[in-house]
Amino acid sequence: MITDIAEKVYAGERLALDDARRLYAHHNLAELGMLAHWVRLQKHPDSVVTYNVGRNINYTNVCWVKCDFCAFYRPPGSSEGYVLPNEQIFAKIDELVAFGGDEPKSCEILMQGGLNPKLRLDYYEQLLSAIRDRYPQVQLHCLSATEIIYIAHLSRLPLDETIRRLRDAGLDSIPGAGAEILNDEVRDIIGFRKDRTEEWLEVHRVAHALGMPTTATMMYGHVETVEHRLEHLDRLRQLQDERGGFTAFITWNFQPDHTDLGADESRWNGAKATGYDHLRTVAVARLFLDNIPSLQASWVTQGPKIAQVSLRYGINDFGSTMLEENVVSAAGTSHTNEMGLDAMERLIRDAGFAPRRRNTRYEPVASPCRIDALQEAVHS
Repeated sequence: MITDIAEKVYAGERLALDDARRLYAHHNLAELGMLAHWVRLQKHPDSVVTYNVGRNINYTNVCWVKCDFCAFYRPPGSSEGYVLPNEQIFAKIDELVAFGGDEPKSCEILMQGGLNPKLRLDYYEQLLSAIRDRYPQVQLHCLSATEIIYIAHLSRLPLDETIRRLRDAGLDSIPGAGAEILNDEVRDIIGFRKDRTEEWLEVHRVAHALGMPTTATMMYGHVETVEHRLEHLDRLRQLQDERGGFTAFITWNFQPDHTDLGADESRWNGAKATGYDHLRTVAVARLFLDNIPSLQASWVTQGPKIAQVSLRYGINDFGSTMLEENVVSAAGTSHTNEMGLDAMERLIRDAGFAPRRRNTRYEPVASPCRIDALQEAVHS
């Protein structure tokens, strides 16, 4: 029974870790969904689900870290490694802008790559400033905490100076990638060369202190336990209490195909997380993360149907139109061909909500999208 927890939720009281632990153990998924949806309606009372117009650009796939859960990276020296030339990046942004319209900061570029030892801070400053000056329509939501830590290390600069210089060059916000599970024992198993939990948190802490918003993420369904997931959510909530810089939380499950971790069933349970687990996870996150305003659907990994159902489990945002996605696709899972703008808006409407376009800061965008331009970009 979770009657006492439900009473706390309806009274607006903060849930304790033990409450979240009991919610995770509660097998009546419909009850979790009703509670999470009630909280969602308190935070977003309009019958609206938002989405943004964005494109992922992976400027390099070269990475020396070699995380066992990643199928995208190529080690330094690989014949399959690349760094995209600026002209190719601009061509991708041209396609996005042609689809998304001319309103300032109305389109999102999520630009991330590997830890490429040949790229210093000046490379990123030049690239970001070139995009900023050329494309006022674009919000630069770029570089994971892991990348920023590495850039600071290579450039022999303090973290705050590195983020400040990236901001001055045009960086608007930082995505939550690289969080995986915020527990060092887990991180040692799935990517022991990566940054530590405290280092990941510190990047976002510094960004928030500089007035830069970020998002928070969690990748579950590999070697972690429920206790690790709860620890992860608790660390995010504690950091959000400090300055409130997280705009959204996004969670998705591990995609094992073509990864070293996925090939070694002695290190994980050998089965992808189910839709049930995903809905339970987002519902508990919505109930526990009382200070993070938005939760985003994970249609890229879960597919459109589970993403649609999740709109009744605490989710208020459908994420990005995502003209391009390479990292999850490299692990053998891709639903991008199923998710054009028409399909996204239909899924939202069929769930009983009105779709509304927003920007990275969750502000409404009025510019209409050119569907023909989207179709051209997807098929090019």
